Formats: sequence, C-alpha cells, structure tokens
Amino acid sequence: MQIDVLNIQGQPTGRSVELPEEIFGAEPNTHVVYLAVKQYLAAQRQGTHKVKTRAEVQGASRKLHKQKGTGGSRKGNIRNPLYKGGGTIFGPKPHSYDIKLNRKVKDLAKISALSSKAKDNAIVVVEDINMDTPKTKTFLSIMDTLNVSNKKTLFVVPEYNETLYLSSRNIPNAATVLLSDVNTYEIVNADILVLTESAARIFVDEEAVVEEA
Repeated sequence: MQIDVLNIQGQPTGRSVELPEEIFGAEPNTHVVYLAVKQYLAAQRQGTHKVKTRAEVQGASRKLHKQKGTGGSRKGNIRNPLYKGGGTIFGPKPHSYDIKLNRKVKDLAKISALSSKAKDNAIVVVEDINMDTPKTKTFLSIMDTLNVSNKKTLFVVPEYNETLYLSSRNIPNAATVLLSDVNTYEIVNADILVLTESAARIFVDEEAVVEEA
C-alpha cells in the first residue's frame, strides 16, 4: 500500500512509504476488534464498588420482638435488609473486570483496525514533526494544514517526544501515542490516523526483517 508523505504544510514531499499489505491490506475481522475493544474498556473499570451486608451495617443484634403472639409479622434484628439502614442483599462486591485475550487475537485485532482505517482512506503519513518549544497554537496550525482539525485524530510517533505531547495534550480531538503503545481501541476511536514518516517506516523495516528470517 503506497502512501505519499506530506510535509507539515500538507503538501507532498515527493517521498512515499510502502506499507505492508499483510497489515494494511488484510481482511478486517470485526469480531476480534470487538473483543479487543471490550477488553480495553473493561480494564478501565476500577471494580471498587462495595455495599454493606447485614453483617456489616451498624445496629443491635437483638430480636425486635418475640416470634409469636404479637399479631404482626416475624422480625429479626434491625439490620434486616427490609428496614431502612439495613444491609443490602446481593449487592456489588469489589472484583476485577479484566478479560483475557490471547496474544494472537490481540495482534489480529490491531491488524484489522489498521486495515479498516486503510480501506477508509483514513491514514495520513506526515514528515517528522520537530518543534523547538511546546506550543498548542503551532500544533493546531499543523492540524489545519493536514485538514484534520475538525476530526478526532491520533498522531502516532516512533518514540516519546515531550514537545509534541505537551503541544497536543490540551486539544480535545487530538492525541499523541507511541507506535509501541498504540492499541486497538485508540485506532478504532480515532477518525484519522496520522503516522509520522519515521513511525511508518518502522512497519516497512519490520516487514523486511520478517522476510529475511
């Protein structure tokens, strides 16, 4: 898959990157994408919800009145779940929401997400963005020239760049992520995937290493 490399003004540089068909031209598997997104969202839940049972709430343990002869219903102590302030029946308990997925399933989900973006022409390759100082206004101008300012955009970089991170963190519809850390949810959640040239060439280099092996 041949993609032209743009400069930060949105103009072609004359260079291009050949992204591997095995990744960006694969047939998307929507089910594994669903599983990967479900796992990611489940992992965001803290699972710290907790209510008190009748054994944990405050209140005397004495029987409210004798069992028979009152003409009323039978009653235990004041901590009965039927009374105000009593315990909760079958309430939530702290637990983990983690879902296990095999590594091959995760990899297939990420490949499917990337190939879906490629099929939708939602991948842009731009030359490496070098900024001397963090400046949100400058980053916004780059997004304007790339025609992605009004879209949810994910910038993928090969290594941590503090300047880029600080410049983009206050922009609601933009995020910067390392190529090694990007996950299926982030790819699916973005409207446009912007790869820096160095990040895009990592796909090419890894593919060459696989072929040599």
